[in-house]
Amino acid sequence: MNDNNRALYLFAFIIALGGLLVQTKKTGPSSEITNNEIMGHIRYLSHENRSGRHPGTRGSRDVIAYLIKQLKSYGVRPGANNSFIQPFDITTGIGLGGDNYALIDEDSLEIEQEYIPLSFSSNGETVGGLVFAGYGFNIDEESLRWNDYDGLDVNGKWAVVMRHSPERGNNHSPYSSYSPLHKKMLVARDKGAIGIVFISQIEDSSLYPLNYVAGYNNVGIPAIHLSNKVADKLLGGFGWSRQSLQETMNRSLESINFDIRGKTLKTNIGLKHIKTRAANVIGEIRSGNREYRDEYVVVGAHFDHVGKGGPGSGSRKPDQDAIHPGADDNASGTAGLLEIAQKLATQKSKLKRSVLLIGFDAEEKGLLGAKNFVKNPTVEIDKIITMINMDMIGRMKDSTVTVGGVGTSSVFEPLLDSLRSGRGFNLSMSKPGLGPSDHAAFYSDDVPVLFFFSGFHNEYHTPDDTWKHINLQGTTDIVNLVYDVAYHLTRVTRAPVFSEAGPKQAGTATGRRFKVTFGIMPSYGSIEVGVEVDAISKMDGPASRAGIKKGDIIKSIDGKPIKDIYEYMDRLGDLKRGMTVSVSIERDGEEMTLDVSF
Repeated sequence: MNDNNRALYLFAFIIALGGLLVQTKKTGPSSEITNNEIMGHIRYLSHENRSGRHPGTRGSRDVIAYLIKQLKSYGVRPGANNSFIQPFDITTGIGLGGDNYALIDEDSLEIEQEYIPLSFSSNGETVGGLVFAGYGFNIDEESLRWNDYDGLDVNGKWAVVMRHSPERGNNHSPYSSYSPLHKKMLVARDKGAIGIVFISQIEDSSLYPLNYVAGYNNVGIPAIHLSNKVADKLLGGFGWSRQSLQETMNRSLESINFDIRGKTLKTNIGLKHIKTRAANVIGEIRSGNREYRDEYVVVGAHFDHVGKGGPGSGSRKPDQDAIHPGADDNASGTAGLLEIAQKLATQKSKLKRSVLLIGFDAEEKGLLGAKNFVKNPTVEIDKIITMINMDMIGRMKDSTVTVGGVGTSSVFEPLLDSLRSGRGFNLSMSKPGLGPSDHAAFYSDDVPVLFFFSGFHNEYHTPDDTWKHINLQGTTDIVNLVYDVAYHLTRVTRAPVFSEAGPKQAGTATGRRFKVTFGIMPSYGSIEVGVEVDAISKMDGPASRAGIKKGDIIKSIDGKPIKDIYEYMDRLGDLKRGMTVSVSIERDGEEMTLDVSF
């Protein structure tokens, strides 16, 4: 080859290379959903520097910034009133605040050593005499009767009751549903007690921990737990000890109650809730189609996890103080959200409907991010034609993925049947719309939902849920399917029509079995005094027949006041089939009473 030819080829090569570099710079990363990009997102989100992505932490803020940066790079616009962030406050803890003290007669008790307030205690000063009321039961069933308040004057006094039951440790005991401390507090309050004092059985050695429990509103009566030393001293002057009381009641299965004459308890309780600022991340791909652009497909995944675990966190190893990476739960779903956002953005000109891409915060706290969005939507809820949720899509096994919510619209099953063809995995379709993730909040508001999930595993909610266990190809396959579903739904002429598919109300927080159902979905995140109705779960149920509506606040049942979700559960447990009771509700600031029949 001569010098002229060499120069010509060199010139052509430089031109071609320059064009390639310009094109690479112009297009950036591939718009296709790739293994490498999914794993890159998962490794970042589950890295130890994120510290388990607990809401409000530095790790969570890093993730929020990361999501926003990625969405911006794809050309996705802000979806929350010119912002990518939809902030909201959550309660994450409870602690001692203000002036706490307790005195039995003139003896001052040391807080956290000799007594401790309980998380559902009311605040303020209380003083009165004391009575011992056995296990604090008021049971009137056909097969079980036990009334610790029979013949006992508790009005204006503190009720002193023993923890647990005569059949401690037996989960199938008939006493188990009457043994929770909050239930015993409610019984004491109904009997006229001004406060409740818990003492331990002989198996317990330490004070009950002051841990936050979601739903308690601190509006009952003061509740404290005495140390064993103080309890034995209090009872000793009346010829009893904790051991003798426990052994006698457990042996006879009969109550012991008596007036603790001459003793006065004075307390001042000051508890404070610890608030944390959380935030959903919302991006929008706005369609240019004038006819359909105001309708939306929502694609969502939660990005939070349980931090470093610990008691009450949801960790399956609560005694292990270690970062819970949450690679599958739910870095996998969040990675899928980002990849779908990127690919949909490149197809914007082909989309008829618009798309909202939502990273939900505080899902592990009770779907709080999703509930906040549904309560404060950035678009009209009835304009959302489908919500698609990805949660734990990183551990496909046996070449199978589960899709929930298929029954929430008649179009879903044939759509999935048409899209499953030719893929290297099987679809297991489930009809119910309710489920343990963010889509449940949308289903309760009559939005058709689809929930993609690859299954539970031994590493779930433990420090071992790391990126090394991710089935990367399986994750990519699921994300590609979700993309195809979302893309199809943006382009169909007829939007999916909502169908009720199973209950809208989850099981109770206490696990108690009820003889009747009210037919509502209570709001677990409400701050109202009473129980706010999130949704009517049974259209022919007792609540619906009585005229109760979404947004009503239930204040009392059968003349007995309700302060929070837990009191509602306890009141519901007292109802039987065939009963008709009066229910007081607040609607738009006005109170009314309705008769509800079961």
